[in-house]
Amino acid sequence: MKKKVYVDGASGTTGLLINERLADYNELELIRIDYEKRHDPAERSKCMNEADIVFLCLPDDAAREAVTLIKNTAVRVIDSSTAHRTASGWTYGIPELSEAHRNAIITSKRVTNPGCHATAFILSVFPLVAAGAMQPDYPVTCNSITGYSGGGKALIGKYESDNGNNPYTKAPRPYALSLSHKHLAEMTMHSGLLASPVFVPVVSNYYRGLAISIPIHARLLKKKLYARDIHEILHRHYEGQRFVKVMPYADEALLFDGGFDITACNGTNNAEIFVFGNDDKEQILIMTRLDNLGKGASGAAIQNMNLMLGFDEGLNL
Repeated sequence: MKKKVYVDGASGTTGLLINERLADYNELELIRIDYEKRHDPAERSKCMNEADIVFLCLPDDAAREAVTLIKNTAVRVIDSSTAHRTASGWTYGIPELSEAHRNAIITSKRVTNPGCHATAFILSVFPLVAAGAMQPDYPVTCNSITGYSGGGKALIGKYESDNGNNPYTKAPRPYALSLSHKHLAEMTMHSGLLASPVFVPVVSNYYRGLAISIPIHARLLKKKLYARDIHEILHRHYEGQRFVKVMPYADEALLFDGGFDITACNGTNNAEIFVFGNDDKEQILIMTRLDNLGKGASGAAIQNMNLMLGFDEGLNL
């Protein structure tokens, strides 16, 4: 019998992409709400309580409210908002972190889909903290550059405005300069750090693709480690993973004219981790790229659904 799936908030950027991906499944039946009733709590509740899995693609407060509409204890939820990423009783949805993380997703009734910046950051830092290579109180800094689609419909509209002197398209734009970006709580909790990193996100005039950069001063680590050592720890941690790859160390062929191609994972569910270093200066740089609408959003949600429903993890990805 086909599993029933409902997407609450199907008209947003993430919801639209999830619906596109769900259309490729013969194993699923999509529950659809009348467009005129999409804001009606009673009708939404009816749709959600009939589903095996509900995707929440809503603002934070609306996502919290939506959970209260689910009375059927068999219904499982994947929330794409920030609302539950550090909440008790919710499973954080990055299966590659460990087998315990993957198994928790498989059995969970409530899975919270990670943020795009957070996914790249946690994939980069968690293995180092878990292995004792980076102490939990290490003073981490992180820069992240992303395409404007990460801001949803409102920001997409601003960047794609026909205004001939559009200020949004003039140059990359650092934001969240109060150092309180909404992804920071999950970045800290799920990487194993004791304090928030100094995090500077930058939005730029291209549609999709994200890359984070984490500089490490090796002299501040408690263990004597070089860039190759950090690369080996990450490589061992993700060996055999389908969607997270640690790229070969110091391979110039992987660069674009000597630089880093932020968009190379676009259209995929992949995350690719690079390690660069200068041993003489005791400096290490981790760079991780992904599609902010793929592994950073809809792709991760579908991967988690596949695990929860017992499908092949990479089905339709």
